[in-house]
Amino acid sequence: MGNCFGSPSSSSFTTTNPLTPGSSNNTTTTMNFSASSSSNAGKSQFSAAVSEVNDKPNPNGQILEAPNLKEFTFADLKSATKNFKPDTLLGQGGFGKVYKGWIDEKTFAPSKTGIGMVVAIKKLNSESMQGLQEWQSEVNFLGRLSHPNLVRLLGYCLEDTELLLVYEFMPKGSLENHLFRKNPAIEPLSWDLRLKIAIGAARGLAFLHASDKKVIYRDFKASNILLDGNYNAKISDFGLAKLGPSGGDSHVTTRIMGTYGYAAPEYIATGHLYVKSDVYGFGVVLLEMLTGLRALDTRRPNGQQNLVEWLKPILSQKRKLKTVMDVRIEGQYSSKAMLQAAELALKCLESDPKSRPSMEEVLEALEQIEAIKEKPKGKKYISGSLRSSTSHQPSRHRSPLPLRPHGT
Repeated sequence: MGNCFGSPSSSSFTTTNPLTPGSSNNTTTTMNFSASSSSNAGKSQFSAAVSEVNDKPNPNGQILEAPNLKEFTFADLKSATKNFKPDTLLGQGGFGKVYKGWIDEKTFAPSKTGIGMVVAIKKLNSESMQGLQEWQSEVNFLGRLSHPNLVRLLGYCLEDTELLLVYEFMPKGSLENHLFRKNPAIEPLSWDLRLKIAIGAARGLAFLHASDKKVIYRDFKASNILLDGNYNAKISDFGLAKLGPSGGDSHVTTRIMGTYGYAAPEYIATGHLYVKSDVYGFGVVLLEMLTGLRALDTRRPNGQQNLVEWLKPILSQKRKLKTVMDVRIEGQYSSKAMLQAAELALKCLESDPKSRPSMEEVLEALEQIEAIKEKPKGKKYISGSLRSSTSHQPSRHRSPLPLRPHGT
């Protein structure tokens, strides 16, 4: 990651863009860093600041002068999760495991199950060096970034070999789970909700890119977009985030990391990371939202396993595009909205990063698509629901793919 980091209570942190062979683009930026003290005075100051943030959210986001994070003890987090009991486990990744816990809304002290505020507690796998680096990056970046479409980091624990992070809890889980879950009894995301989520995620990325010190997120994918109780999208997991280029440079040069299928081609080929490398990842996720298909799936037929390579040639062709749209949202959108969304995805997926739109432009285009009120052809509204104007039964799936449950 290149993040040189001591203790969260240290006075500064340094992020370094590592030099790779053949590159002269090695930059270092030092920022002031001051986490809240664990003393009583520090906790009081922390509580007041949290109250202010909760009472006066800034819809445009802000970058804090210094992180204002609660320093939890390991005993606190053991208590909040019932000693990391298996029934509190929310998920598991390369970093480690994520548990559900409960803390007091005002003091952030651990509370009994079902009482107070629900939080998500990420516990580092002590054998994972990558986890240590990502833990550092999370505190470095998310500790200072505040925006309605970024998951809120509440605090951390650094105690002996124990490294943990405490976040706001997102009750609807990840976009990935909603797009690719296999349970047919669970209602799929509607077209309107998909647009709402895409707009929220675009706002979050636009905020990162518009900051004075541009932040490149570097790992934009469906599993890193979390949803609150109202399906508002929030970007999570800043473990791979990097400060963007400065001094007139167009890119930073860094070790290639991220998720294959979402990473921009120029980054994979050269290690050159652009702000618009994030835009490519957004285009991949938008394509997943339109089709209900994963970016990569080795169980699809040859030639169709990489979603971008397979569908990119047909995104501007209305008839072919209809055959790969997610059947679960059939009849919920107009042809105009469908085509504009696909064309936006195509622009985001341009091979040359200079040809891709900015995230501000992406956001504007999505808002225009959302504003389209044209009714889908062949459909009419009856008693508040959308029904076909014909007597024909809709096909189960018009995709050329073999019929399999979504998410396989």
